Amino acid sequence: MKALQKLQLRYGSGEGRALYELILGERFGLSRTDILLGKDTTLSAEEQAELQIIIDRVAYGEPVQYVLVHEEFCGRTFLVGPGVLIPRPETQQLVELVKQNVAQGSSVLDVGTGSGCIAITLALAGYEVTALDVSDEALSFARRNAERLGAKLEFVKGDILKEKSEKLKVKNNSNLPKETENESNSDYPLFTFHFSLDAIVSNPPYICESEASTMDANVLDHEPHLALFVPDDDPLLFYRAIADFGQEHLTNGGQIFFEVNRSYAEQVAELLLQKGYEEAQVEKDEYNNNRFVWARKIQD
Repeated sequence: MKALQKLQLRYGSGEGRALYELILGERFGLSRTDILLGKDTTLSAEEQAELQIIIDRVAYGEPVQYVLVHEEFCGRTFLVGPGVLIPRPETQQLVELVKQNVAQGSSVLDVGTGSGCIAITLALAGYEVTALDVSDEALSFARRNAERLGAKLEFVKGDILKEKSEKLKVKNNSNLPKETENESNSDYPLFTFHFSLDAIVSNPPYICESEASTMDANVLDHEPHLALFVPDDDPLLFYRAIADFGQEHLTNGGQIFFEVNRSYAEQVAELLLQKGYEEAQVEKDEYNNNRFVWARKIQD
């Protein structure tokens, strides 16, 4: 079966062709015009073999971003792979909300940094950023992305749900060991989170476990559930923990920014008001879904 047909059989005519063009463009440098002219049929035997491996993996359901080992975010290329959530286009709007409302040079904590796409983008925009994640694998991807893109920021290992702030662990970017793609390092020196923050931003897990049956198989079978799901009986679990952390460490008037499950945006806004924040606002994404909530810590 031809490569294009194999993708179309799995994903449908339009999406299958888009994936085919993406793969040939990213890996083999062929444009849509080149493909129309039949240049995809003139690849060398070695290139044909590589293409077949890629097509088989994507047709089996593996996310094309994992196969190509990268995804675009805010105009930059970020390394991704199993163990780290693939950056979504809508999350770019979360970054823009921070940039529009928080002055450059401000201190920002990114909770659940994953690939580092939010933290690194903000660091490169002139913010003093600390990136937090519970996963060594995610921190490894984030560190390598920071090195590749020339971003200076700190990485903190810790579980926002369980650890007290003084037990969070940190490594400065300049001191991180050189790791291979699949290696991780859990030897993080103790670090006291002693400074105040001007802003906290987070795209935490927010998909309820009961929603798993409605998700695409390539997401459900391959992306890390740790970064996706929350219990059905406590969908605001992470927002509550982060809001409490913010009350301890945000400056007066400091701001908090969340990406949220569209079904719980109003509840997250209400939670922030109950936790001592003000001016809680719900923002829509490009698909008109309630996708972001932000608020300000009440000034004493």
